[in-house]
Amino acid sequence: MPLLSIHDAELHRDGAPHRILAGAVHYFRVHPDQWRDRLRRLAAMGANTVDTYVAWNAHQPREGEPADFTGGLDLGRFIDLAGELGLDVIVRPGPYICAEWDNGGIPAWLTSRPGLRPRSQDAEYMAAVVAWFDELLPHITSRQADAGGPVVAVQVENEYGSYGDDVDYMAWHRRILEERGVTELLFTADGGTDFFLDGGPLPDTWATATLGSRGAEAIEIWRRRRPQDPFLAAEFWGGWFDHWGQDQHKTRDPEDAAAEVAAILDGGGSVCLYMAHGGTNFGLRNGANHEEGRLKPTVTSYDSDAPIAEDGRLTEKFFALRREFHGVQGREEPALPEDLAAPPATLDARSLELAPGRPLLEVLRSAGESPISSPSPLSFGEVGLDAGLMLYSAEAVLPGRPEAPTQSQLGIIGLADRAQIWLDSEYAGVLDDVTGESGLTVTGTGRPVRVDILVENLGRINYGPRLGADKGILGGVTVRQRMTFGWTQTPVPLDRWDPSRVEGLAHAVLDVEEPADTHLALPGSGKGFVWINGFLLGRYWEQGPQQTLYVPAPLLRPGSNTIHVLELQTPGAHLELREAPELGTPSSGPIADAELT
Repeated sequence: MPLLSIHDAELHRDGAPHRILAGAVHYFRVHPDQWRDRLRRLAAMGANTVDTYVAWNAHQPREGEPADFTGGLDLGRFIDLAGELGLDVIVRPGPYICAEWDNGGIPAWLTSRPGLRPRSQDAEYMAAVVAWFDELLPHITSRQADAGGPVVAVQVENEYGSYGDDVDYMAWHRRILEERGVTELLFTADGGTDFFLDGGPLPDTWATATLGSRGAEAIEIWRRRRPQDPFLAAEFWGGWFDHWGQDQHKTRDPEDAAAEVAAILDGGGSVCLYMAHGGTNFGLRNGANHEEGRLKPTVTSYDSDAPIAEDGRLTEKFFALRREFHGVQGREEPALPEDLAAPPATLDARSLELAPGRPLLEVLRSAGESPISSPSPLSFGEVGLDAGLMLYSAEAVLPGRPEAPTQSQLGIIGLADRAQIWLDSEYAGVLDDVTGESGLTVTGTGRPVRVDILVENLGRINYGPRLGADKGILGGVTVRQRMTFGWTQTPVPLDRWDPSRVEGLAHAVLDVEEPADTHLALPGSGKGFVWINGFLLGRYWEQGPQQTLYVPAPLLRPGSNTIHVLELQTPGAHLELREAPELGTPSSGPIADAELT
């Protein structure tokens, strides 16, 4: 018998009326040594439940290898910690999770298969999902409430009404969960309007909503469309995420967010804050959107203006929502434990000299994997490269004569995402799918030149019909209308690098007496990647809005700590440690309704 059940459109827990007061915390976005701290903060807010997605591509980034459930991917330990703190657990196993996470959580090795259609009754896709669930679900089912654990609900797929309308596919998804031992309450989650309800829910499965505003309207829609279902905002968007290159860091007024939560609770609903604590897109796992005809990659921080900030600080929004969570339970707010009320300890601010590295092309040519030859450029998927960089090289003749140099357009057909171009090792410029630039003016004299094109995967699309889109050069390279052939591709899988073994990276040494959080900035640098003691923190980019990278204390050790930097554009001379995050100029006023629905 499930611990949670529905009777007469009312949610019950162990037979008594119940209201879910939850917050999302993603174990894969938080250093595992900080899991307990972040969960304690969630419980102190008055939540009775924690919600987490499962990121398949984090556990199984390479095809044919066993899934990894150790260290920061030990989902079972995260669930157990939540249970020890008295929290129920909702698990959202996907396999598609959106979450502004690379490829929506689905491994690129799967979506790169020619002709495969994710999130459908494609036989290859379904077989891969079944194999994944065979590995994943024992970590969840063994911790269900009926087995003495804290897992009380499991989601079927994720926001399918935003993507498709195949009810048979959704029914299959529910069935494979049940066949593999999921006995607790199953539910679907879709946007809080009629449109999304037309495609995602199942007739015999609890339907929940995802929204950030107009909760009272959504409750009325549920009463009309799903009168048998108690209302749960399975994602209440109290903040929002940022894209590289946007003008401001998106923020939401705390009282505005609390008022929307109060409206849902006053209407008899339950709520899950998305995010309660956002965490960080460490490494290369940030996702991207494709909107207005161009790519919009998500920044490294996933702070999301959440009540519990990226570094664990308790914000004004925390206290506003704490008031609502405790108030709806009819109890006074207890005093916060001293260690939670105090701001997180940080290292003193300082500047560190950054020892310069070798030229970028030299580093990549020596540290990349073995070159792969082909007549036309190959995509990331075709060479089996998930994330990072690919260096394309060929020889091309640029029109002109020595006595009469001629300007031509060097173009890239189907560029995804960002290309830096060198001609005979001289930097020529940038093309990218972020600004929409697809052609570069070059000057030729009729002689062959070596063309090097470095393409960066800025993050795979996580939402919408372009889910699963490949990266790299998807068409070809042209000089005017003439195609250039005879290419070599050098894959550069940065997420598998040991930077201490890569000759020529810029680096600095940080001496620490006692580890504490810090926020790393690279003033004067342009764009690149940072490692701390071999751990890939993620990307930085001078265009912002994010200006600092969060460095959790557990990544540091007493004594010397090594920082490595791979700069793609403009090498800086130093880096700075700052005592507070700088995520960009906060936006004014509440987030627009269009961004919350």
